[in-house]
Amino acid sequence: MSSLINYFYGTSTLSWLALFPLTYLAHIAEEYWAGEGYSTYLFKNYGVELSAQRFLVLQGVGLLLMLAGILLAAALRFPNTMLAILGAIVLSNGLVHAMRSIGTAHYGPGLVTAIAVWIPLGYATLVSLWGRMNAGRFLFCAAIGAAISFVVEVIAMRGGRI
Repeated sequence: MSSLINYFYGTSTLSWLALFPLTYLAHIAEEYWAGEGYSTYLFKNYGVELSAQRFLVLQGVGLLLMLAGILLAAALRFPNTMLAILGAIVLSNGLVHAMRSIGTAHYGPGLVTAIAVWIPLGYATLVSLWGRMNAGRFLFCAAIGAAISFVVEVIAMRGGRI
């Protein structure tokens, strides 16, 4: 893991930010196409009705919000703040996928990208920022990211309804 952190430390911040929407697309693809799909998975395991169409619309909104945040962070010069928030979001989401699969002892759509991409990306991002940001700001950003991940999970478990 330390070699991954060292790799990212020398990478330009904007290139690093670009990893988040790219990996999000991979995560969406796995959730949509892998196994029986996330919509069917939610219905069979939790009784949650989230149509495939609604799933894609919500994921599209999430991707647009992520892109808007990255563009604003670049334009207004707060890329480390956005990195900390995005790092916490993907780490939290990855851990939710992992815990859910451990709890059910079954694969859930999104698990592979969660374990192979998002948990390492989120962890590497947060660890590399720890010494580069004020501790209070870092913790605040990490809390915002975790809260966003929680809200996304609640929306998903409500069938995409707010």
